[in-house]
Amino acid sequence: MSLADGGGPAWVRASAPAKINLHLGVGPVRYDGFHPLATVYQAVGLLDEVTVAPAADWTVTVAGDERLALSDVPEDGTNIAVRAARLLAEHAGLDEPVSVRIDKGIPVAGGMAGGSADAAATLVACDALWQLGTPREELMLLAAELGSDVPFALVGGTAVGTGRGEVVVPAMVRGDYWWVVTGAAQGLSTPQVYGEFDVIAEGLGVGEPEIPDELMEALRAHDLEKLALSLHNDLEPAAIRLRPELSDVLATGIDETALGALVSGSGPSCLFLCSGREHAHQVAQSLRLAKAGDPVTVARGPVPGARVERFG
Repeated sequence: MSLADGGGPAWVRASAPAKINLHLGVGPVRYDGFHPLATVYQAVGLLDEVTVAPAADWTVTVAGDERLALSDVPEDGTNIAVRAARLLAEHAGLDEPVSVRIDKGIPVAGGMAGGSADAAATLVACDALWQLGTPREELMLLAAELGSDVPFALVGGTAVGTGRGEVVVPAMVRGDYWWVVTGAAQGLSTPQVYGEFDVIAEGLGVGEPEIPDELMEALRAHDLEKLALSLHNDLEPAAIRLRPELSDVLATGIDETALGALVSGSGPSCLFLCSGREHAHQVAQSLRLAKAGDPVTVARGPVPGARVERFG
């Protein structure tokens, strides 16, 4: 099927946010090679933008701040954004190649699901470009085929994730949350971090992960001090074993008055909970002066999931 001369837009731009894990509980590896997860996601205001346009062939280009390790993003058919576009086309029975341009604002291989954000943004952008009106539940199923974090990148906000993270249920929270995010010059491989987790967990009798009640209570009450005490990431010890300097980064953030600190997902990005916007900017400046990561940015959460921004 072709949409030629269908009167649709010439191009569509969509955005999707970075994710952080306020809690990341990891269970023992499953028969399929995945680990069961119990996580609380929050989408924060670091965004990737994806622009799609009709083309003679499937292509992808990547642009953005060079400090975000852009060279690690593939510019061929293995890129998850291209795979997302082709998956939606196949689902709709289309033969409509597109060019994909990704403008990165999310650290690459930083534990903040930048690739998943690209996939989610591409799904909604192509859906608008091709004027499909794909039902939300179908987009969520396609997202889950692409990766564990892609469904949450569609949903955004704050949500509980189970399964391998792809089963997403929105959570009730109050107010805004302000975070400082530190990047690193070199990313971490998620499979490598999970492999290190397995090494650490061997013989420890790791059980099925659960969401702590204290964390959900803190979010419902917007109790920042209680939230700070409830932040947890089972992958943090593994990430620190692979990158021991992350321990110093976390300690520096606490020394500079952050309420709480943890490694973001599989790392190496680190997160620092702050009491508000002004406090976050103060902590960020202190971390910059201490050279504790690059770049150092401030992000608010929760923010919406993937959405169309512009078209022409």
